[in-house]
Amino acid sequence: MIRRFMMVLSVALCMPLAGLAQQATDGTGGNLRVLDKVTGEVSDISLRSGQTQQLGYLRVKLDACRYPVSNPSGDAYAAISVWYREAATPIFEGWIIASSPALYAMDHPRYDIWALRCTTS
Repeated sequence: MIRRFMMVLSVALCMPLAGLAQQATDGTGGNLRVLDKVTGEVSDISLRSGQTQQLGYLRVKLDACRYPVSNPSGDAYAAISVWYREAATPIFEGWIIASSPALYAMDHPRYDIWALRCTTS
């Protein structure tokens, strides 16, 4: 009985949050910023969705870039894959958010990557 009550309560608490979700659409590409923490060099790269670019020891692939339909310049959500040197497996695969760069889990001693914006054409 308590278990069922807790389940219903958790669903009820999440219901108001569903209205806060924004509709998003896919961009044709995106702009990312890469920081080399050793040299202090900052590089901005523009990639089309599905494109990969080598930058120093990093290989970065933009899998997708999404943005809010109501505000195309408001935020960017970029799905990226990152390889270090010639590794077969990525050191990071996931979404990064322009307005919240600290939320993603890429923890590398030399490089940081941020999403800047999506391209819409």
